[in-house]
Amino acid sequence: QHRDHLENLVEIQTQELRSTIDQLQHSNFEKENLLIEITDSITYAKNIQTAILPSKKNVKKLLRESFIYYKPKDIVAGDFYWLQERNNKVLFAAADCTGHGVPGAMISVVCNNALNRSVREYGLTEPGKILDKTREIVKEEFEKSGKEVNDGMDIALCSLKGNQLKYAGALIPVWIIRDGELIEIKPERMPISKHYKENIPFVGGEFKMQKDDQIYTLTDGFHDQFGGPKGKKFMIKKMREYVLSISNLTMEEQHQKIEEAFTNWKGEMEQVDDVCVIGVRI
Repeated sequence: QHRDHLENLVEIQTQELRSTIDQLQHSNFEKENLLIEITDSITYAKNIQTAILPSKKNVKKLLRESFIYYKPKDIVAGDFYWLQERNNKVLFAAADCTGHGVPGAMISVVCNNALNRSVREYGLTEPGKILDKTREIVKEEFEKSGKEVNDGMDIALCSLKGNQLKYAGALIPVWIIRDGELIEIKPERMPISKHYKENIPFVGGEFKMQKDDQIYTLTDGFHDQFGGPKGKKFMIKKMREYVLSISNLTMEEQHQKIEEAFTNWKGEMEQVDDVCVIGVRI
């Protein structure tokens, strides 16, 4: 009788376990379906985000000797690169919007659109003026909701006309390499967003370029990446030294070296942020 009772208990527990497993499997099936739907949506969003980036063909047409190393952390990104031609000036930029993944990508679309409007709708070609107007548009867009939104972007914006480089930056500098020396053009210490310095204009500067000078600008994703033998950040100082060490190579070779350096440094560690590095040779 005691044995029968135990068998009944085992049978009841076995049935309960089977029922729980069935529920879990059903639940996992639903989760997997939901995950597939979300991934499909984000992958489609990537197509939209890719469509707003300059095409490789246009980059090569406007910046003949150049490379762009672009590696999002997730399917979509908060980093983006931007390129326009206006009044014989080639305007190009590396931008880093708040966050990464889906939130970063949504902010990047707002900021990208603001840059386009500043140039196409308002006819601006001076980097400082473009950033002033872009900040104004971004603030207006986010204020429409009535909610406090402090998101925005850091950006380095360059204008090239012949050998004349004009630059304005929000927290992202530009590096110029000439005769084996790296010169840093510092940015304004304020972002393109709602900020206590929001009424201060972006001044920028000018630089007379020489043949074979190189221009670099990059978001912080590379030098903030953890890796190497001790699992530490790559760091900005090391990034400057690395860029300088490969500057005698062709732009295609530099692109390859930058990609290899990032992959090797990261190793098995998770990528912490989006990465965007732009190099241009005059």
